Amino acid sequence: MRLVTFDPFRTLGIPGVLYIKPEMIFSRRREIEEADWVLFPEYWQVNALVYGLKKRIFPSVSSYHLGHDKVEMTRALWAVFPEYVPHTLILPGGAESVEKILDEMTLPLVVKEVRSSQGRGVRLVETERELLAYAETNKILYVQERLPIDRDLRVVFVGEEVLTAYWRIGGEGNFYNNVARGARVSFEDIPEEVLRVVTTIARHFEINHAGFDVAFVDGRPYILEFNVLFGNQALRERKVPLEEKILEYLRKYTPTFPVTPNFPIKKVS
Repeated sequence: MRLVTFDPFRTLGIPGVLYIKPEMIFSRRREIEEADWVLFPEYWQVNALVYGLKKRIFPSVSSYHLGHDKVEMTRALWAVFPEYVPHTLILPGGAESVEKILDEMTLPLVVKEVRSSQGRGVRLVETERELLAYAETNKILYVQERLPIDRDLRVVFVGEEVLTAYWRIGGEGNFYNNVARGARVSFEDIPEEVLRVVTTIARHFEINHAGFDVAFVDGRPYILEFNVLFGNQALRERKVPLEEKILEYLRKYTPTFPVTPNFPIKKVS
């Protein structure tokens, strides 16, 4: 099996992988075309690889397209799994949206930038003045209820299964539960309902490599977001064989997307 990667650090444990620098995608086209799989492209490469070169990529197309943008992610979840989404508003930026937010929701609120990870671009808004400042400096407003939690779950889904899950417990008075921001990790007492829901959602959307951030309130999981390229620190400490699981998946799986049309494709001469 011929494998090309654009991210050597995420494929260190996979043997025989050819690394190509992302900016050389077009000059190394022949090697890419000959590959059975292209691994961990950057987001800007996805459309060229999938729609242009008709390559199989890992993570999947839907993992990239939904995981790249919290608005698109949330709308997809609203369409199929609305019961697992916290109360969320997506509105145009500007002061006029503040009144609508305050009519529907109660301070404090969680506001997020559309594209961010590891807690960056996420903050707690406690006053109307802070909310107005956020509304005036963002073109798209992503506003979410603050859930009554002091921890959340990171569920790592790779291939077709949950690989591991752990609590991320923030320090006392700390709004953030991200490991990158000093949260404590615990692998104990993971609710089975969370694993079931994440598995159902990931399989439905054909997401095959993501770290799901999940709140668990009164027995119900709430999907806060998922990140295609998640941190591996806790996995390394736990000796989770991530690369082995990826390789096992690549060997047995043929993606259903992109779909080959039932008419012949002629190259333009």
